Amino acid sequence: MNIDFDLLLDQAKSASEKAYAPYSGYKVGAALLCSDGTVFTGCNVENASYSLTICAERNAVFQAVAAGQRDFLALAIYVDGEVLFPPCGACRQVLAEFNPNLHILYANRLGSILSDLDTLLPQAFTLSEI
Repeated sequence: MNIDFDLLLDQAKSASEKAYAPYSGYKVGAALLCSDGTVFTGCNVENASYSLTICAERNAVFQAVAAGQRDFLALAIYVDGEVLFPPCGACRQVLAEFNPNLHILYANRLGSILSDLDTLLPQAFTLSEI
């Protein structure tokens, strides 16, 4: 399947507009492409108890899983700002559960970087060895 990263990024940008980010000020959106072409989006939802915050990436993954999807091809992440953030460690680990080679585009107002999860999280934790 050809991955249209421009379309995926547009969907992530739209998702970022729905973010709830009163504490950090960073509105983040994510768009997750499944192998059947379905796209699930998510946004960050912050909480006064910071550890209860959910990142846009995990929000999209959990929505996809709840809909019965497990086979992911690519993820686009957009931060509405001038700082470029790759996925956090927790999001990387959740993504690795489903596809350790996932293509990841992360972007902001100024540019983007295309990478893959194996580069961002080498030697990810797994229980498949047990």
